[in-house]
Amino acid sequence: MILSTTETIPNREINELKGIARGSTVRTRNVVKDIMAGFKNLVGGEIEEYTKLQADAREQALQRMKADADKYNADAIVNVRFTTSVITQAASEVLAYGTAVTLK
Repeated sequence: MILSTTETIPNREINELKGIARGSTVRTRNVVKDIMAGFKNLVGGEIEEYTKLQADAREQALQRMKADADKYNADAIVNVRFTTSVITQAASEVLAYGTAVTLK
């Protein structure tokens, strides 16, 4: 599956728009990671535990978006975007979406 943040795929022609492909995940923080992040807040620097949590959430959302595009028998997803929203104080959603297309 080809993913692109642009409207086109270089050197390829879009044959058909199939629909919106999307994938999301809702993640909560972890008590142990919160304690480690609290220590980081005291000394400063990157909070690696949260960085990894967000990276894992984005990857899962991407995989779910690709699975959604497979239902359309798509070859690619163009205009791929991410968005996040807060569900509760300790949980947030990561959504990946784009347009599923077939290529000539």
